Amino acid sequence: MKVVKRWKRLLLALLGLLLLSQSPFVYRRFQLRSLRAKIQELNSSRVVNNGDAYADYKGVIHVHSQLGGHSTGSLADIIDAARQNDLSFVVMTEHPSATIDTAEMTLKGFQAGVLFINGNEASTAASDRFLVLPGTATARSAPTRSTQDFITEEKAEGRLMFLAYPQEFRSWETADGYDGIEVYNLYTNARRINPLVMFFDGLWSYGAYADLLFTRFYERPTDSLKRWDDLSASKQRKLVALAGNDAHANVGIHLGDAGGKKYLGVLLDPYSRSFQIVRTHALLEKDKALSADTLLEAIKSGHCYIAFDLLADSTGFRFTAQSGTSSVIMGDSITLADGGVRLSVNAPIKSRIVLFRNGQPLEEAPEALSKEFTAHERGVYRVEVYLDSLGNSFRSRPWIISNPIYVE
Repeated sequence: MKVVKRWKRLLLALLGLLLLSQSPFVYRRFQLRSLRAKIQELNSSRVVNNGDAYADYKGVIHVHSQLGGHSTGSLADIIDAARQNDLSFVVMTEHPSATIDTAEMTLKGFQAGVLFINGNEASTAASDRFLVLPGTATARSAPTRSTQDFITEEKAEGRLMFLAYPQEFRSWETADGYDGIEVYNLYTNARRINPLVMFFDGLWSYGAYADLLFTRFYERPTDSLKRWDDLSASKQRKLVALAGNDAHANVGIHLGDAGGKKYLGVLLDPYSRSFQIVRTHALLEKDKALSADTLLEAIKSGHCYIAFDLLADSTGFRFTAQSGTSSVIMGDSITLADGGVRLSVNAPIKSRIVLFRNGQPLEEAPEALSKEFTAHERGVYRVEVYLDSLGNSFRSRPWIISNPIYVE
């Protein structure tokens, strides 16, 4: 009897320790429930009063299908996810193949009301990677070309070149002429996840709050933003910032047969979720219809911004400038006048607006729907917008990152 009682006490002690070890994750589930309620409240309070000449189109950039080799997602999956998220556009960036033209075979044009651009992600001889828009069969030869030759030759063909994975880029001192930088990459951010912590978070929260688990590891891309800011200020030329969803739909486990039929499985990064987290919003003049040409021109011009729409719908955000009779939007240049340049920011939700000049925070406005700043010096001006009302951890993690206005 004493032995049985001892085992009972030991089992009870182990059970108590197990329950105690799970208490932080139970609390984290409660926090996610509270966060969901706050997000719903913010979205219900949105105010959009854009009477300007631009329409806001939301989409995702940097998407792979099974054509690229290490994705399991089908083209039909991508179309369905884009529709679920009410996206206006999706920019595909298939990995090149030695045997097929993946840019030609992937999604392009309008599919189910969504505009698809057929791009490539290509790696040069220096292992520098670029998003090439639109894609081309010649992307397969990128590994045999120097970074600068690849940029020059593809630009000569009228393609847009965006530097991907800046933390791995090697040719900062020698490469030039690219159109912009992927300053945020969802896959790169996700690599910071602690697998053990995410496992227990998932046990308690995946069923109800799978989308919000992202907020556990989301970080401001500080290093990439600094590199972008420094280059923009020093090179005195436009460098457009984009967000990369880097969507693959290939993280998870499943049981199935050799024919591809799945009997049981959990997919941690379905396209529907990747497309929900971060987006690039493009601004097009209202008298111009959305097309491959008008979208790529807007992106090339920097008439776009990055938004973590999982936190709240950012549609309607504007960053503009006025000097005398001149009026421009983000991505444009404007001449400094004697009285300075008036910079205007409008957000659809009360938020903290931070103005940067050449990468340095200059001024901020707490809990504002709109704010006007005056630029008295030449420089590269952009804004970041924060939803402090979501909690202390969001004070350092932006909701919106604008492209700059260049005051000359």
